[in-house]
Amino acid sequence: MRSGVLLDTGPLVAYLYPKDTHHDWTVEQFATLDLPFTTCEPVLTEACFLVARNGQKPARVLELVGRGAIRVAFDLNDEVAAVRTLMERYANLPMSLADACLMRLAEMTRLPICTLDSDFEVYRAHRSRTLDLIMPPSHRSLHEA
Repeated sequence: MRSGVLLDTGPLVAYLYPKDTHHDWTVEQFATLDLPFTTCEPVLTEACFLVARNGQKPARVLELVGRGAIRVAFDLNDEVAAVRTLMERYANLPMSLADACLMRLAEMTRLPICTLDSDFEVYRAHRSRTLDLIMPPSHRSLHEA
């Protein structure tokens, strides 16, 4: 079991949507990772939107929060300057608010990020440290080459 994991939008949506190409992978991962996952409100906002777009009930996302499987551990009011700096640094990608908040959480906690987003292979904590990522091997980009 791996203790303490940050959760991005992609795996959350894939977990809740059986037709997603990464559903089986996320179910396997979620079975091996310790709960609760840690995330931020922008990730939950994105997930609610995408789950609804897939014809599912967006309240399912919040059910996971209510059951304690996911906890929100980020206050944008306290980290707005750092988040803004990250968004400006990675404006060429561009970096979403959810990615910036999750990236800041990774800087603060050094926890791995469960994601499907190859942009996290480009991001560097404190400008230099690569992130510990949990993602499908086939989904990794060529950024490392």
